[in-house]
Amino acid sequence: MIAVEHLVKHYRVAARSAGIGAALRSVFNRTYRTVRAVDDITFRIQPGESVGFLGPNGAGKTTTLKVLAGLLVPTSGRVQVGEFTPQDRRNAFLRSITLVTGQKNQLIWDLPPVDTFDLNAAIYGIGPDDMKRRLAELVSLLEIGEIITKPTRQLSLGERMKCELTAALLHYPRVLFLDEPTIGLDVTMQASIRRFIRGYCRRHGATVLLTSHNMADVSEICDRVILIDYGKLRFDGSITQLVRRTRPYKRLELRFSSPVEPERLQALGDVVLQTDSKAVIQIPRERLRASMESALKDLEAVDLTATDAPLEEVLAEFFSQRPDARVRR
Repeated sequence: MIAVEHLVKHYRVAARSAGIGAALRSVFNRTYRTVRAVDDITFRIQPGESVGFLGPNGAGKTTTLKVLAGLLVPTSGRVQVGEFTPQDRRNAFLRSITLVTGQKNQLIWDLPPVDTFDLNAAIYGIGPDDMKRRLAELVSLLEIGEIITKPTRQLSLGERMKCELTAALLHYPRVLFLDEPTIGLDVTMQASIRRFIRGYCRRHGATVLLTSHNMADVSEICDRVILIDYGKLRFDGSITQLVRRTRPYKRLELRFSSPVEPERLQALGDVVLQTDSKAVIQIPRERLRASMESALKDLEAVDLTATDAPLEEVLAEFFSQRPDARVRR
């Protein structure tokens, strides 16, 4: 569904020092530098896949999404979405995708969302019967029946985000480019948005490319992640592969009915956290079973849970371990 081959996107930007003198000199003798936003990346995404596209700020994620959506023309390389070349911006291509960003909106501020829905239906050529059926489905999934007739300016951030998704999905796109879709939302609203995206993909077999700094978005929507940094591809594989490559151990969370001496816990592995009733220990995967048996037998744990390291920690360690890791400014 998405094919990216040796994609390069460079920007030529003006650069000057601070001050009035530098500003005047730049009028007659401007200096430029090249910013390598995306630098020779290649990947493929199959129909129906949900993929997380991750990296630090300035890594090139949003630039790549804009190239895939046809908003930017690549410097070089080949990009294909379905049977289309995005930069051609054919009507059939635009009807097959949607780009949702958590920091921009298409709703008309002083009008109710339902007016924006009607406008989008006219733009995409959705007939009255189809429009009624599609809107009923999306309104039901997102539970926004009571708010779509209120002026947009009276809606909360979470309510507006739900309506933004409705407007973006009325034409039933096959490909969803999602850029920080839950930014600024509370945890309850984030969970609602994630649940809706998963449900939409199951119903329509849609392909998702998601960028987010909220790792709950990634872990609950995506099975595969692509990591990019300084415009270059660093990793492409499943979340499980990434975790095992970066953090080859499990976290064992133990609960006790009475305090346990630190020395007894340290015999199991590296103690991350310890209180009177709880401890978290890092244990190599190959020692997990023996450590669990020892915890139940020797430490008399009343409860235990084995988990992978949090994805936030995995990503932080992954990028810090690069040979060319640099301090970001």
